[in-house]
This record gives sequence, structure tokens and C-alpha cells, in this order.
Amino acid sequence: QVQLVESGGGSVQAGGSLRLSCAASEYIWLRYCMGWFRQAQGQTREEVARIWNDGTTAYADSLEGRFTISKDNAKNTLYLQMNSLKPEDTAMYYCVAERWVCPSLTVASSWTAWGQGTQVTVSS
Repeated sequence: QVQLVESGGGSVQAGGSLRLSCAASEYIWLRYCMGWFRQAQGQTREEVARIWNDGTTAYADSLEGRFTISKDNAKNTLYLQMNSLKPEDTAMYYCVAERWVCPSLTVASSWTAWGQGTQVTVSS
């Protein structure tokens, strides 16, 4: 099972930016579909973005183009660039991975590997 470690969370004012990183314990290029989930207090986990083995990306409609998912295969690292942050983006953000094939569903239970999470807090 791949191990995932997130970093880069913190506190920022509305309109600001953050970049989250997720370091994987093994080679990810072509092997893993990867993504980001978030969970706000009292809410269920929701998928934010995913990136397929070939680099194709998909995002939650609610983000309105503010976030960008990417990966550096040489560093085995996944990123989430978050711009124009809003207070409603406040949540714990989790890195996820699934070997070989992206889950067909966007529910949390479809992903088997999870990081410990990194907190993002956006103040108004």
C-alpha cells in the first residue's frame, strides 16, 4: 500500500493562494490514479480533483476553475494549487491514490490509500 504524506496547509485570507503537496512512498507514474478530497467540519468528504495515470484531470464543478491538480512523476509528488480561496474552502484536505485505475465513482469509499490530511483555513 502506497503511503501518502500531505503538506502545505495553513491559514490564509480570502482571495489568497496555497499549494498543497502530497509525497508518495513509491513510484507513481502510470501506476496510480491520484486525487484530493476535502472534509469541512460536520460535512462528508467530497472529491475536489483527480488526475489519471496519463495526466488527464477532472475537478468538482463547484470550484469554478480556481484549483489546479498536477503531479511531478520524478518526485513522486502530487500538488493542488488553490487560488482565489474562499471561506467555504476551509476544510481538512486529503491526498488519495488508487493503483492502476481511477475509481468510477467520486465517493470517498472508492479510494483505498489516504494521507493523514492537512488543514486549510480561509478567513474572510
